[in-house]
Order: sequence, then structure tokens, then C-alpha cells
Amino acid sequence: MPNRMTDRYNVTQKYLMTRGQAINFPAQYFDNFAKMKRNDVFGVVIDIPMSSDVLTTMVCFINGAANIYFNNGGEYTGASQKYRNLVQAAHTLVANAGQLLPKAEKTKQYDLPKGRTNNIFILTKGGVYKTEIKAGLIPEEEQELRTFYVLYQRVLSEIRSCQLKDEAEARKAAQK
Repeated sequence: MPNRMTDRYNVTQKYLMTRGQAINFPAQYFDNFAKMKRNDVFGVVIDIPMSSDVLTTMVCFINGAANIYFNNGGEYTGASQKYRNLVQAAHTLVANAGQLLPKAEKTKQYDLPKGRTNNIFILTKGGVYKTEIKAGLIPEEEQELRTFYVLYQRVLSEIRSCQLKDEAEARKAAQK
């Protein structure tokens, strides 16, 4: 029987480990990229429910790296090394994530989302902060969340575009 939107998602061990590594990624890795202060954001991890049984986690870092992981253990990684538009979208998302810090709470709990709520983990040198976007319309007065939502939809769109380009390249290569 499939999950209802209020139930937990079925996840693989690989997914949980990869997600955990992303959330706990060390800030020191980006010290050469930018001299970071305690509350400077260097990464964002967003849990995005896609359907009642598909959960996606998008991971973006300040250097433009962007990867996507699926609860079934699937992933799409490495596209930032080939596609400049993805790097720019991911960098812009992370660079703007600091606007959410006043609305986020510092956390050491990294629960999976329930239902259609999107969990947003903001990675700073001083720790991990969490906020969420509930399914449905984002209220007008939540301008920071609305802006952030638009930016991460842009990253998702770029990731999809990269996937399609990779598939087309693979088809061409197979025809040779």
C-alpha cells in the first residue's frame, strides 16, 4: 500500500548517509572560496517531497555545486562541473539563503519532512539552521521565503535541463 502524504517516506541507507553527510559538511572546505564569518551561509540542503512516495533532497554549496538525491538511493551529481548555468543558479541560491536566518532556528535535529512540507537546512560556520515551507501558497508577508522558493525552483529547473542535455549526449554517443 503506498504512503499517504502524512506518513514517513521509505528511504534507503545510502540516501540517509548522503543526506547526513551533506547537512554536516564542514565549512572549512570553503575557507579558500571566501573568508567566512560565523553566520555566513556556505550551503543549503532542501528536502522536497515530489509525490507520496518520492522524496528529493537538493544540496547546493556557495561554490555552485548542486546535487540531487532521491529517497530510493538514486542521485544526479557532478553536473556543476559541466554546466555554468547550474553553477550560477546554485551560487545565487546559497548567497541569498542568509536572508532566511532570522526566520530559522538552530538545530541538531535533521528529521525527514512529513507530508508535503519542504525542510530547508541552512549551513553556516556557526551551525545548522532549519526552516520550512509548507505546501500551498507562501503568504505575501513571507517575502524572504517566497524569494528563496523561486531561487530553488530555478536550481531544480537547471538540474532538469542538465539531465536532459546529458541524456541527449548519451543517445548521440550510443548512435555512433
